[in-house]
Amino acid sequence: MDILQGIFEGIKELSILEVLGVFFGLLSVIYAKRESILVFPTGIISVLIYVYICFNARLYADMSINAYYFVMSVYGWYYWSRKDDAKHNTPITTNTKKDWIWSITILLVSFVGLSQLLIHFTDSDVPIIDALTTSIFFVGMQLMARKKIENWLAWIIGDFISIPLYYYKGLVLTSFQFFVFFIIAIFGYLSWKKTLELSTN
Repeated sequence: MDILQGIFEGIKELSILEVLGVFFGLLSVIYAKRESILVFPTGIISVLIYVYICFNARLYADMSINAYYFVMSVYGWYYWSRKDDAKHNTPITTNTKKDWIWSITILLVSFVGLSQLLIHFTDSDVPIIDALTTSIFFVGMQLMARKKIENWLAWIIGDFISIPLYYYKGLVLTSFQFFVFFIIAIFGYLSWKKTLELSTN
């Protein structure tokens, strides 16, 4: 009952900005699953909205990652639009050993740095979880921009953790958005895996 009451209260307090942020965020993930370059323009609109939303919710690490998403979306837009030959766009690939080392390094360094920053220099009431999800999404975004299938694994883990985080912060629609992201990310991984297997056969 408390959860349902929280959902109803959250719906009553929805802002048009949160609705728009969720709408374009969902569009972006759907386009990512379809391997469509439209993932980037729709994502850019969503992240700009969420920079503002996260600042007001005191989710400072998530605010910073949305700014990072903007930069990586511009890069990804360019990277995905390149041709690896006269006819084919950049293909889906898997992480090399070097990619895994780089991804784990980004995760650990960003988590330690962000958690300490949030604990000592902000009024965040969820510094560890905020830093953790942000660090996971840092990894996911740079892998997606480079069309690595492992990006979906990062999104799946980060989305799962974000569902209760945003519900706790009173952003009920955003919490539901992360639930939908979580489901789409699972199907996105399976879809990209199938494409990758077909391209290597």
